[in-house]
Amino acid sequence: MKIKRYTTLFVVVLVAFTAWAQMVQPVKWTTAIKMTGDKQGVVTMTANIGNGWHLYTNDIAQGGPLPLSVDWSSLDGVTLDGPLKADQAAHEEMDDMFDMKVKWWTGRVTLTQKFTANKPSFKLNGTIKYQCCNDESCTTGREPMTLNGTAKITEEKQEEKVDEKAEEKAEDKADEAAAEEDAEADTLAAAMPATTTAVGGDLWAPVTAQNGVATGSASGGSLWYIFWACFLGGLLALFTPCVWPIIPLTVSFFLKKSDSKGRGVASAVAYGLSIIVIYVLLGMLVSAIFGASALNALSTNAVCNIIFFLLLVVFAISFFGAFEITLPSSWSNKLDRASGGTTGLLSIFFMAFTLVLVSFSCTGPIIGTLLVEAASQGNQAGPAIGMLGFAIALALPFTLFAMFPSWLKKMPKSGGWMNTVKVVLGFLELALSLKFLSVADLAYGWHILDRETFLALWVAIFGLLGLYLLGVFRFKSDGDGPRNIGVTRFMLAVVSLAFTAYLVPGLWGAPLRATSAFVPPLTTQDFNLYGEEKVDFDDYDAGMAEAARTGKPVFVDFSGYGCVNCRKMEGAVLDKPEVKQAIEDNFITIKLMVDDKAELATPLVVNENGHDVTLTTVGDKWSYLQRHKFSANSQPYYVILDAQGRLLSGPAVYREDIDYFMNFLNDGLHNHTAQ
Repeated sequence: MKIKRYTTLFVVVLVAFTAWAQMVQPVKWTTAIKMTGDKQGVVTMTANIGNGWHLYTNDIAQGGPLPLSVDWSSLDGVTLDGPLKADQAAHEEMDDMFDMKVKWWTGRVTLTQKFTANKPSFKLNGTIKYQCCNDESCTTGREPMTLNGTAKITEEKQEEKVDEKAEEKAEDKADEAAAEEDAEADTLAAAMPATTTAVGGDLWAPVTAQNGVATGSASGGSLWYIFWACFLGGLLALFTPCVWPIIPLTVSFFLKKSDSKGRGVASAVAYGLSIIVIYVLLGMLVSAIFGASALNALSTNAVCNIIFFLLLVVFAISFFGAFEITLPSSWSNKLDRASGGTTGLLSIFFMAFTLVLVSFSCTGPIIGTLLVEAASQGNQAGPAIGMLGFAIALALPFTLFAMFPSWLKKMPKSGGWMNTVKVVLGFLELALSLKFLSVADLAYGWHILDRETFLALWVAIFGLLGLYLLGVFRFKSDGDGPRNIGVTRFMLAVVSLAFTAYLVPGLWGAPLRATSAFVPPLTTQDFNLYGEEKVDFDDYDAGMAEAARTGKPVFVDFSGYGCVNCRKMEGAVLDKPEVKQAIEDNFITIKLMVDDKAELATPLVVNENGHDVTLTTVGDKWSYLQRHKFSANSQPYYVILDAQGRLLSGPAVYREDIDYFMNFLNDGLHNHTAQ
């Protein structure tokens, strides 16, 4: 019964956590009409706000976030009575970002708008505009409404009277909106260089995304990538000297200690669940310590990526046998005594915690590498999801061998092969570390790790890995055993050397699409026998000026040096012949790196959310352009514009689907031709 409660609790926590991690729409609206009299009625607009999010109220002072509003596009047969009202008081708090007090709702709130009908059948059309935020990001939204109703009114001749005050208010509102737009345009024009107000108007003016091309989200795919990558890491950790020998000892202990096989299996299941809980809590702790905003910044922050590079190099050296990364032995001793002094589930939990600490010298570098990779994806849920995958893989054999004890006899015996696993992991961590150094190198423009240098190092690493697996050389930790190798080791050596051969043509400019998510872009390569790549504009205003000169539409690519999904999208879609040819033949291409650390010749001061913000780097400028013009801040992000900066198609986002992307391009061409 205790095991059942333990399992149920874990499942509930897992489901709740997954729902939170994959939440896509923070606010869900339901609208309805309710008649309170023959002619009187009320429109109810109920917002269900996601956990961790808050919805700003309609009572926000100028210079703050976007206040909630309802724009009634048409009122057929009704007049509105009074202002919009909420069924609960708003929370008020000082917001450091806006430097002012702001009000918001959380959970659930219902807004009501009273009205009076003057026709038996009436209709209201409107749009709810709102902004909501959490600790990680903010988003704006629009919820259209079309509401129909009937009132108990007899048809009679009525003079068509226009409410002059309402009309005057509407006109005043329109004048104020126009004045605000003019003021915003003046502010932006003053802040930006003269080229930003090129042909036909302000090229930086905000646009509204179209609905013609469906957009995808990288968050779900990113979480699955993190989960499976960490699951694979957990499987590899099983075969290390610190974990593999413990499996038969632990399973045998549970089976012998229990008075029945069923109780032994239940204890092993509890042991596995304890391992999962411990590692998931570790992942959640990482998210809590760093915070959502910090994790989101890790993927592009050059200093963080340098630290990650150094950490992975240290982990690799540890696996090569130079030293061991261990936790204080007193920790494991205390937990071992605690497990012996308790009974039931608590004793099993302490046993699992002891395994986590004792095996740290082998699993620590793997866990560190996986947490670094998960955190660098910029997703708050990444570390916990990653540790969930790692822990499931690590806990699985304890349950399976307890259920099928005969399998224990077929387990490979402990031996030198387990040290080989550690060394192989060291080579892989050394190769992965270069990815993080490359992000910093690209962001700051150091050019110490251009594409050919990166590939030369990978050729050396994977070539040496193949030779090691063939027994050509050894590390001290391998001992002086026989040099005979098994079939598995030989096949792994073949794979490593084949991958090395695949990398070699890249030294002369071969695309190497299978490694596009890790290898620096072709533009950093000096020597290319495979033909020069089309040079993209890396300046928005210069590219738009070229579009005005040639009359071509503009393909804008918001990317980042540290954006893994950008590299994956390029390799899987943009570099495909049909897509590449369509872009080169029909568009002026502008590629803007939002994490480019190059200093601007003259810092730019812009007004954003009521504050003056100074843009000091090239990346700052392009990130502001994306936020201001398109209300977006994620990469990759693709749009097609005309020479006046008006939206022709998009946005398109991370989605490895060539047909989807070709539809996006063709929509842009069609709309450009229609103009």
